[in-house]
Amino acid sequence: MRQSPLRGDRVAAEDREPAAEAARWKKERYEAFRAKRGERKERFATSSEIPVEPVYVGDARSAEGLPGEAPFTRGIYPTMYRGRLWTMRQYAGFASASETNRRFRYLLDAGQTGLSVAFDLPTQIGYESDHPLAEAEMGKVGVPINSLRDMEVLLASIPLDRVSTSMTINSTAPMLLAMYVALAKRQGVPSGKIRGTVQNDLLKEYVARGTYRFPVAPSMRLVTDIVEHCSRELPGWNPISISGYHMREAGCTAVQEVAFTLAHGLAYVQAAVERGLDVDHFGAQLSFFFNAHNDFFEEIAKFRAARRLWARLMEERFGAKNPEARMLRFHTQTAGSMLTSQQPDNNIVRVTVQALAAVLGGTQSLHTNSRDEALGLPTEVSARIALRTQQILACESGVADVADPLGGSPFVEALTDQIEERARVYLRDIDGMGGAIAAIEKGFPQREIHRAALRWQREVESGARTIVGVNDYQVEEEPPQIFKPDPAARDEVLRSLDAVRKERDGARAKDALDALEAAARGTQNLFAPILHAVESYCTIGEMCARLERVFGKYQAPAVF
Repeated sequence: MRQSPLRGDRVAAEDREPAAEAARWKKERYEAFRAKRGERKERFATSSEIPVEPVYVGDARSAEGLPGEAPFTRGIYPTMYRGRLWTMRQYAGFASASETNRRFRYLLDAGQTGLSVAFDLPTQIGYESDHPLAEAEMGKVGVPINSLRDMEVLLASIPLDRVSTSMTINSTAPMLLAMYVALAKRQGVPSGKIRGTVQNDLLKEYVARGTYRFPVAPSMRLVTDIVEHCSRELPGWNPISISGYHMREAGCTAVQEVAFTLAHGLAYVQAAVERGLDVDHFGAQLSFFFNAHNDFFEEIAKFRAARRLWARLMEERFGAKNPEARMLRFHTQTAGSMLTSQQPDNNIVRVTVQALAAVLGGTQSLHTNSRDEALGLPTEVSARIALRTQQILACESGVADVADPLGGSPFVEALTDQIEERARVYLRDIDGMGGAIAAIEKGFPQREIHRAALRWQREVESGARTIVGVNDYQVEEEPPQIFKPDPAARDEVLRSLDAVRKERDGARAKDALDALEAAARGTQNLFAPILHAVESYCTIGEMCARLERVFGKYQAPAVF
């Protein structure tokens, strides 16, 4: 029997009978899942009325990891998009909570099925909007949120029991999640009913993004606090979105994106296990976030390889038995770094190719970038085109009617194997350094990403890599229309912040901050004292300042 270089105990693909595997899967998995969850249509067929099967098995390779079965190479659910389409979740955040609320409601009216919140840099790092360090960045790349009052405005008239929300927030993730929980409570929505994701992935901040506040050890404590709280109190909430997206935006390769993302995932799982949490319970709530880049077939293979490798790692390293704890569920965003300011309409085509790769790779939710995001915040027209791109793929192309349609393709299968094998090599190197945290402290992933980004840039500058409209096929262009936020938004944010400080119960707020600081000096889970501070209308800046007294502030080492 041929032994896999990846797992010696894996049954060789050629030893299985494809037709028998397909029949067994359809009876045991597909039909049972369909009876329980239903499907979008009674009948699936091409425009020529050719019936479309839920999955196609041509040879033994395409019978490996059939949809809904470990190691989930071909998808995590038996019916995949025949049962339910991916969540269409467009990312948005503007100069004020009220302006962002208007965009959210516009996108929901246009057919968006989930919210995704972009926060400004001061909010991400934990400074109030009137802090001297916040002045130049307030409201520039997302919405400023200072206190629960801003969250109330941000989500006004949006029922939290009927929409899922993703929040791209890391250092201040506990505060933003606490605000969401507090607001749901005020709407009368039980905590078990709210659905969504908080990014809460600090390790990639130290590697590639930089919106950190505290050192690594206390940051890992806060991450694990959220995982623990969600596993006990918020069953519909993903407590972490382990993110390769930002490392890819910084220039890493597809292989590096898989390897470094899963290495960080292993570190988070290890921390939760050491906390005493059950991997088969909290593992089912973990989620991931990947980039959809330009190399179409490599991206499809990347998603398949990441899903397969994570399922194996969770079993190998932590003994996970629950299939849901071994599933890699992921959100995808098209590649912002591949958008060009030259000929921005070309970005519509780029985004379509990237989005199609994400769908063919089996994503659970998707954000499609707008054509003008290399120039500024997207206009409403551009945001609608980006959303329509997803809707056309979902409703008109037929790609949602069959699971993993490229499974069994010699090219895609070979790429899937190669990405998994090369990611395993990186993981062995990281293990040899003592794990992801030690590797970060040594600057290993940072240097690897830097080398990959430099290689790409040199190829573009030399012309070895063509970027249409940038280093070839250039034309003279008229300046495009750029979205301009409401100039009155800054004053609106500062007035709201001032009003909160004046109108809240000052003694209650101080007591809540004192209690938070005292808890941070101990070992208890910090989510409850943070929630109490949030409900007392303490600001994010105040809470982070108190935690900084205890934890200190992270200083990035020189790694190049």
